[in-house]
Amino acid sequence: MTKNDALRACCAVILLVGLSGCDSAREIFGYNKQAPDEFQVYARAPLSLPPDYNLRPPAPGAPRPQEGTPRDQAASAVFGDYAFGGSLGEALGEPQDTTSTGEKAFLQSAGATGIDPSIRQTIDVETAALIEQDQTLIDRLIFWREAGVPGTVVDPAKEQQRLQENSALGLPVTTGETPTIERKKKALLEGIF
Repeated sequence: MTKNDALRACCAVILLVGLSGCDSAREIFGYNKQAPDEFQVYARAPLSLPPDYNLRPPAPGAPRPQEGTPRDQAASAVFGDYAFGGSLGEALGEPQDTTSTGEKAFLQSAGATGIDPSIRQTIDVETAALIEQDQTLIDRLIFWREAGVPGTVVDPAKEQQRLQENSALGLPVTTGETPTIERKKKALLEGIF
C-alpha cells in the first residue's frame, strides 16, 4: 500500500465521520428515522359494497318488506325487536337453515347430509361428564385431606329427651335449645400425616 492510498483512505474516513454529524447527510444515509406525525395519519375508509342488482323497486300497493307479515309484527310486539328482519322461528330459538344451494350440493357430494342436528348438545353432555371425572381426580390431588362435614350435628338422644320433656309439660316443640355434638378441634399437624 502506497503513501497516497493510505492518505486517501484516511481522508475518506474523516469525510464520512464529518458528514455523519450533519443532519442532511444523516437523512441521505438513512440514519435519521422519520416517524409519521400521529395527527396527520388517517384511517382508510372501509371498502364499499357494490349495489345489489337483484333488488327491484316494489310494485305500487304491495306491502313494504320492512313491515313483514302480520305474524312477524305480532312477534315483534310480544318479543321486542329480536332481529332486523328476523322471523318468528328465530325469536323462539328454532334452528334456521342458512346454507346456500352451493353449500348443500357440496355437503351432499361429500356425504355429509345425514348429520344429527343435535350433535353439539350430545358432545357437550359427553364432555361435561369427562370434565366431571377429571375434576374429581384434580380435587383428590389438590384437596387430599378429608373435608369436614359442614354444619352442626344434633345429638339424637338428648334431642329426643328434650322433645319428650316439652311434650310432658305441654310446651311447644321449639322451646329450649337444641343439643348439638361438638366436634373436637384438630391439632396443628394432626391432619397432615
